[in-house]
Amino acid sequence: MRAIGIVLAGGNSSRMKELSNKRAVAAMPIAGGYRSIDFVLSSMSNSHIQKVAVYTQYNAKSLNEHLNSSKWWDFGRKQGGLYIFTPTTTPNNSYWYRGTADAIAQNLDFLKNSHEPYVVIASGDGIYKLDYAKVLEYHIAKKADFTVVTANIQGQDDPSRFGVIKTDSDGRVTDFEEKPISAEGYQVSAGIYIVRRRQLIELIEKSVEEERYDFVKDILIRYKGIKRVYAYPIDTYWSNISSVESYFSTNMDFLKDDVRNYFFKQYPNVYSKVQDLPPAKYNNGSSVKNSLVSSGCIINGNVEGSILFKNVYVGNNCSIKNSIILNDVYIGDNTHIENCIMESRDTIRANSDYKGENGEIKIIVEKNERYAL
Repeated sequence: MRAIGIVLAGGNSSRMKELSNKRAVAAMPIAGGYRSIDFVLSSMSNSHIQKVAVYTQYNAKSLNEHLNSSKWWDFGRKQGGLYIFTPTTTPNNSYWYRGTADAIAQNLDFLKNSHEPYVVIASGDGIYKLDYAKVLEYHIAKKADFTVVTANIQGQDDPSRFGVIKTDSDGRVTDFEEKPISAEGYQVSAGIYIVRRRQLIELIEKSVEEERYDFVKDILIRYKGIKRVYAYPIDTYWSNISSVESYFSTNMDFLKDDVRNYFFKQYPNVYSKVQDLPPAKYNNGSSVKNSLVSSGCIINGNVEGSILFKNVYVGNNCSIKNSIILNDVYIGDNTHIENCIMESRDTIRANSDYKGENGEIKIIVEKNERYAL
């Protein structure tokens, strides 16, 4: 494909609450064995994009560890590759990334030293599969300066969390309002953009000279009446996980046959870093219904309508319902967990009882002392 990829994975979301205390949003576990960023990287790999840069910043330790090799997504072996860019102090700059445009600006040499004519820019917190080559074909056919991939979230999410877009009959963007107080539509930006590489370099340099640092507000929205900006609607599954509610509902979507089959049984595949773990073990007396249980888990109790990530131990007479248990959690005997998200590497003492009530999802963060009194 005649494009390079840029993944914006440096931001933090206060809507994630305690879940973002340990990791960046793009590193959030999804569907038992994946990370959020796997979905955008897999789409780029499947679209034959060979050269991809990931811009990380906030709480990036686990994300950087996850991205320690490009082999998991099969990026360019002789040409291209996977590049990780973190904020760096230089004689000319002592700032962290001040926004998405500034992140691109501080690593502008990556764009200048590349030769592909187009750039695909995507956020790391979207769950989807997309052939970027088809979006590029649309972009070229429309003679667009920018193409924004959009999703219709009516009945699924709050549009005020996103950039709300209006288009004319030809698909050209006529209005683009970022995170409006009161949204007047449900067509939102999916955080995926295509632009010519040289034009992006020019606009980024101009934006930073004027001390404007946000790609959406200071480039896309500012130039929407001058540049040809088109919308490309995505008609398959798309979700953004940057709030506790959307993170929970997105994971729970994978308990539905159609969603699970779409991502895991239909071409193209979703790739992730692989760990060598034993298969899940279900001991006598255990019961599991409509749940995803990952490798390394040991189940002694009852699990229903839940997702258990890797290396989870469920004790005797436990009951886990409608909950997400993240990696490496020990759950003591006689524990009841319902409507909760259990943070990773924690211990639940025996005879504990946690329940999210009144439609709220309860986040459980316990001590990390597995055998403490």
